[in-house]
Amino acid sequence: MHKDRHVTVRRHTRRVVGACALWHLCILALAAQPARVDETIDRVLALVAGQPITLTDVTAARDLGLVPAEATADPVRAVLSKLIERELILAEVDRYAPPEPSDATVDHEVEQVRARFPSPQAFDLVLARSGIDVRHLRQTLREDLRIRTYLDQRFAVPGAERPRQALVDEWVAGLRRRADVIDFYLPGR
Repeated sequence: MHKDRHVTVRRHTRRVVGACALWHLCILALAAQPARVDETIDRVLALVAGQPITLTDVTAARDLGLVPAEATADPVRAVLSKLIERELILAEVDRYAPPEPSDATVDHEVEQVRARFPSPQAFDLVLARSGIDVRHLRQTLREDLRIRTYLDQRFAVPGAERPRQALVDEWVAGLRRRADVIDFYLPGR
């Protein structure tokens, strides 16, 4: 029995030493690579209840026309603010689970996005530049449809004293006050 324990300890030690050696080789290989300051994979611009919103998300939303383009001095800030609101609303939508949109409705939304581009190649180029595919776009549009359904149900107030958008804006402001939102975005960086 003592001999079996000794063999087990030796095997474990070999594995640990091997893993450490591999780790050190990886570190040396990375250190040997020349540093490139201009190479950024992506930037996290905000965290909304633990969900990251990246610069790629902002660029994709803007380039695909998923968020209305506003003529502002800082278009990244404008789109980021809309994506933060979207994430807050989506968390509420997920809590109350409105009906799922049909595949045909999602297909229609995808076709509307495609129609914004002069050619299929231009559409594919924007998808590739954004780092997303049609499946991801479909998921985003499905979520947008769920949001619309939820807002239609929640704020269906015919004859209300205040416009619907004012009610929605007030509700979203309340969500934002209660939510865990960390905004990392600094213009010019």
